[in-house]
Amino acid sequence: MFFNILMIIIGFIFLVLGANLLVKGSSNIAKKFHIPEILLGLTIVALGTSMPELFITASSAKKDSYDLIIGNAIGSNFCNLLLILGIMAIMRPVKIDKDAKKIHLPIAIISTLVILFLSFFFNTINRTIGIILIILFFAYFSYPILTEIEDIIKAYKENKENKNTKKINIFSSIIFIIIGIVLLKYGGDFVVDYSINIANTFNLSERLIALTIIAVGTALPELVTSIVATIKKDTDLAVGNLVGSCILNLFLIIGLGSLITPLPFSKEYNENLILLAFSTFLLWIFNYIGKKDTITRFKGFILLLIYTIYFISIL
Repeated sequence: MFFNILMIIIGFIFLVLGANLLVKGSSNIAKKFHIPEILLGLTIVALGTSMPELFITASSAKKDSYDLIIGNAIGSNFCNLLLILGIMAIMRPVKIDKDAKKIHLPIAIISTLVILFLSFFFNTINRTIGIILIILFFAYFSYPILTEIEDIIKAYKENKENKNTKKINIFSSIIFIIIGIVLLKYGGDFVVDYSINIANTFNLSERLIALTIIAVGTALPELVTSIVATIKKDTDLAVGNLVGSCILNLFLIIGLGSLITPLPFSKEYNENLILLAFSTFLLWIFNYIGKKDTITRFKGFILLLIYTIYFISIL
C-alpha cells in the first residue's frame, strides 16, 4: 500500500517536472525563432499545463482503463473551477475579464452540456464522436489566435529585433523537451498503474480513484500556476488558463481517449456532469451578482463549499 502511494506521488512529481521542462524547452525554441509571446501563451503554455492529463489519457487508453480517462477529465474540471478558483478568491478577490465572462465561461458550460448529452444518449464514445470533440476543441483553441492575429504579427516584428534570443541554446532546449516527454510518459504510467493497484487492493472503482486522487494530482500544474499568478496579481492569465483547461479536458482529453480506444460511458457520471454544469453556470452568474465581474472571498468560500460537498458525495 505504502509503495503504491509513493509511486503515485513520484508519478505526479514526474508529471509536473516533465510539463515544466517541455514548456521551457519549447518556449526557448519558439523565442529563438521569433515566435511571439502571445502565441506562446495561447499554445505552448496552455497545452503544457494539461500535459499530465494527456499522458494519463494515453496510458489509461492502452490499458483499457476507461474510467480513469473520463473521471480524470470531469474531476480535473471540478478542481479547476471550484477548488483552485476558490483558493485564489480567498487569497485575493479575482477579477473576471470580459473575454472569460462573455466567451470562455459560456463555452465551458456548452462543452459540459455536450458531454452530458453524450452520456444520456450514447453508451460508448466511439472514434467518430471523438473526432467531432477534437474538431470542437481546435475550433475553440484557434479562436483566440485568429482574434489576436494583428498583435501576433506586431509582436513577431518586434521580436525579430530582440538580440536576447541569441543567448538561447537550442541543444539544451531540445534536451529539456526530450527529458520532459520521458518524465511525462513514465509519470503517467506510474499514476495509472499504481492507482489501479490501490483500487484493486481496496475494491474501489477506477471511477472513484479518477475523480479524486488522479484529478487533484493532474490539476497540480494549474494550481501552482494560479497561486503564483494570484500572488503576482496577474489573475487574468490564471482564470483564462483554468477555464481553457476545462474545455480542453472535456473535448481534447475525452476525444483523444476515444480515438485510441472507444470509451464505454458509465451512467454514474451523469450526476457529476449535472453538478459540473451547475457549478460552471454558477461561476458565470457570479459575474452579475454582488460585486460584478469579481469572485469575492465570499463567492470563493461558496465554490470551496460546493467542492467539499461534491468530494464527500463521491466517497
